[in-house]
Amino acid sequence: MNIPLTVIGQFIIIFAVVIAIVSYYLGRRKTETPALAAVLGAVFSIVPIFGLIYVVVLMFKRDLVREAESGA
Repeated sequence: MNIPLTVIGQFIIIFAVVIAIVSYYLGRRKTETPALAAVLGAVFSIVPIFGLIYVVVLMFKRDLVREAESGA
């Protein structure tokens, strides 16, 4: 079975956008720079398994303690 290259390219682009969005929302809670987390997620998603690994690592990272939440 032959899969056209355009279908593979479209899958990678859609996958990268989805991983970037998920990385941004996780990055808001877990990093100081959520935009950088989203860009890294999109770049790593060029190879889909790397994108999934990045999201899993980001999920298991500890949440940041914000000043408003700490009561200070």
